[in-house]
Amino acid sequence: MGKSKTNKFRRPQFNAEGLSVTAVKEVEEDHDGVDSPAGELLEKLQSPSADVREFACASISRVVQQSQTIPGFLQRDAVRRLGPLLLDRSLAVRETATGALRNLSACGGHEVCEDMVKQDVMTPLTALLRECCAGFETNDALSLKGQKNTVEDVANEAVNLLWNLCESSSQALSVFNKAGILDVILQCLERHTHNIKLALSAAHCLHTVTEDNAELLCSMNNAVLGTLESVLLSSQVDMAHTLLRTLAAGSVWNLKSSLPTARQAQTLNALMATLSQCLELDAGTLIPQLRQAEVAQSATASEAGNMEDHQAAAGNMAVEEMDDDDEEEGVGPRTNGKATKMDKDFSDLLPRGKEELREATALLTAQQTSLEIIVNMCCSDGECCGQQCLGSRAVLTWGDPSDDEWEEASSSDESEMCPDGLSEGNTSLLSPLCLSAEVHGALINHNIPEKVLKKTQFPSSEAMDVCRHNPTWKILMKKMHRVQYRALTCLHNMLSTMDAESLGGAAALQDVAQHLSTLVFSAPEIPKEEEFLEAVTSAMRSLLQIIAYMKIPQCMTPQQLMSLSEAATRCDVVSVRVNALAILGITGSTLAKEKGTAETLQMIGNALLQVAAKDANLVVCGEALDALFDVFADGDEAERAAKNINLLSALKALQPVFKAKIRKEGKGKYSPEQLCVLDNIKVNLRRFIGYLETVVKK
Repeated sequence: MGKSKTNKFRRPQFNAEGLSVTAVKEVEEDHDGVDSPAGELLEKLQSPSADVREFACASISRVVQQSQTIPGFLQRDAVRRLGPLLLDRSLAVRETATGALRNLSACGGHEVCEDMVKQDVMTPLTALLRECCAGFETNDALSLKGQKNTVEDVANEAVNLLWNLCESSSQALSVFNKAGILDVILQCLERHTHNIKLALSAAHCLHTVTEDNAELLCSMNNAVLGTLESVLLSSQVDMAHTLLRTLAAGSVWNLKSSLPTARQAQTLNALMATLSQCLELDAGTLIPQLRQAEVAQSATASEAGNMEDHQAAAGNMAVEEMDDDDEEEGVGPRTNGKATKMDKDFSDLLPRGKEELREATALLTAQQTSLEIIVNMCCSDGECCGQQCLGSRAVLTWGDPSDDEWEEASSSDESEMCPDGLSEGNTSLLSPLCLSAEVHGALINHNIPEKVLKKTQFPSSEAMDVCRHNPTWKILMKKMHRVQYRALTCLHNMLSTMDAESLGGAAALQDVAQHLSTLVFSAPEIPKEEEFLEAVTSAMRSLLQIIAYMKIPQCMTPQQLMSLSEAATRCDVVSVRVNALAILGITGSTLAKEKGTAETLQMIGNALLQVAAKDANLVVCGEALDALFDVFADGDEAERAAKNINLLSALKALQPVFKAKIRKEGKGKYSPEQLCVLDNIKVNLRRFIGYLETVVKK
């Protein structure tokens, strides 16, 4: 159907002031009490003592990691009180004040970030960043003397705050573009040989601000691209630099339209080599090795090691909460169909001394980011992953029942409400390929499809056990699964945009089918994890389309696919239900051409009818009808099955209900593109009923 994406992450409802509606009443009951923790800490920000101000900022930074405390701080004007401290005389106060605002932005979400920008936090933040960069040379001398709070430490907090704000606020992004902050971020990035922590923060920020930012492209020049290329060509082998190169590759891809023609091929090759090298790394082997190295190191200093573990557990609780909050309430996918970062990287908040854990986190973040970049490479404006979509089918007409195919109508008065071009759907089984020859060639030359397929496997049991039995490493379990989910989404997009021969031909596609079958059907029950189901059903849908088109035998039985569809249609995520119905449509359409399949077609038909009649979402109902058209369009087995399940009378009963739901709910809940395709399906339903009436009479 039309191209809109499922918002998988739901934030609590916020009011105009940025407060959670459910929290407003609680805050108003305890309005301005200075004796509350928020009031007391905010009062201390005005202390003439730098130590007291630093203590207050550090305390606020810790407290707001418990997201339920944030409304109390916002109600007491915390942003306006903390803002001036970004330019405090004390470096320590600057660092802790920026850290407090960073945590507030990270744990508060979109609405809190928007509120912070409205309260002009960008003005002191921009000034702070410029002062930091101007002081980098002085900072080097202070670092040699072992001074605790250095300019680079302050800059790191400031860049992370900027990253959070630009990711959540279009107004912050506009300030970034107009204030020339790009140069500041590049200066931070260039310090990667001296301060990888700061460079990583800058790389994350740059990767975010360069995405779909046409205004920023005007600022691109050879110096910017040269800095990114120098990072891509860096040779350090640690995981932090692997992540740094990956983020630089993502920024280069975002800026591809500004690359000089003479450098495009060379830059694309360096970019793809970076992604390839990252995906070659085996997290299942490296994570146990890193954990063993940590154990060995702590054994040589057990007392210090025990203290570090205790501190790490406390610190990790904060990191884990931020990660959980982000997953539940994070940024929804962009409507342009590209993959976006679903979770933030909080690795720089890990306690000091946990270098092995930091390395493992960087590895998994790098691999997830690499896969997201490849997803975007294989995603055109017309093909997107994980979306609420139907088959983008045009208005169709059925000829004589003996016709092999539906014929596309030359015109239809009933579809004139669609915007130009939207009603001209693609009725072929496969969508058109949309990769440029250069990108296609680079993907193949670096064996990207093969490496992506390996990452679709379930995480290594050894690595999962290592993380499961250690509290400080437990946060990596979710990250390992997310790498698999991104790989499955990546596989889906490659199947949608690359020709079968490039993917290895019929034999390779059969192997992929066997692999996906093992992922889904090897356990006693179908997995229920929504993100896994969305990714794996998308991949299976694309694969089954190709297999059906090429008439390749495949290993998944109709009964297995029925069980998957039954599990998927119970899922709350609309795109999972849509994928499941499309899989049934593809399966049924293939079976209708074979002998002795009427009973299975009846089973599929009944399942599709039930969804079309009962699902609350019109997109899902439309996909179920679309699948019914595919399954029962032609063939003796389909005719027999249609009669046995009384398909004609069922569709006649459903038709007025479907039309009424479109009139009643359509404009308020669905996009113009979705409404256009729903209108076409409504027309197709009328014509399909006419076709079935002809079949009954013959």
